[in-house]
Amino acid sequence: MCGRYTLVTDVQTIAANFGVESTLTAAPRYNIAPTQDVVALLTNGTRHLNMLRWGLIPSWAKDESIGSRMINARAETLAEKPSFRPLLRGKRCLIIADGFYEWRNDGKTKTPMYITLQDARPFAFAGLWDLWKSSDGQEIQSCTIITTEPNELMVSIHNRMPAILRPGAYDDWLNPQFRDEHVLTHCLKPYPAELMQARAVSKLVNNPRNETAEILN
Repeated sequence: MCGRYTLVTDVQTIAANFGVESTLTAAPRYNIAPTQDVVALLTNGTRHLNMLRWGLIPSWAKDESIGSRMINARAETLAEKPSFRPLLRGKRCLIIADGFYEWRNDGKTKTPMYITLQDARPFAFAGLWDLWKSSDGQEIQSCTIITTEPNELMVSIHNRMPAILRPGAYDDWLNPQFRDEHVLTHCLKPYPAELMQARAVSKLVNNPRNETAEILN
């Protein structure tokens, strides 16, 4: 699964890296947790950065509480699940990160590991999003991070990893008119292990209330 990640890179650098203009502002985040707002790239004719709530609230949900249970979606079953298949067809997004955490089982203890790309550049998790409206007119745009099988680096840490998209897949993934499920799910293969790195970090990350650079020490 993917339950915690970082986005320390400033928004303007992110916008430049992903080829969009943005007036969005966001503070550096060292411990992003479910139900919080996250930076995502989506399109409604033009590509733009937006803040989405992490934890998918489907449009048909009776209330928003379901979101805390839908932070991840398995790549292998997206095309089968009623909650995800319509979104796979037309509501896909990039969820921007520059690292993520996973806990390695070391006997009686669990060691928090921080995983990034080798070049430390920001990257994109494959995501799905939806718009939910409450009975009193409140609107919430929310998202879920897709997970896939672990690569050679991750297999000793966890049995799942977030689906990190290769830049060449961005156009198809963001185009709501592109609906070839075979091509889309093929984009969700494990990211090459040789382009990633992992290291142990502080157990401060265990508490989502801790939001400090000391976590990475």
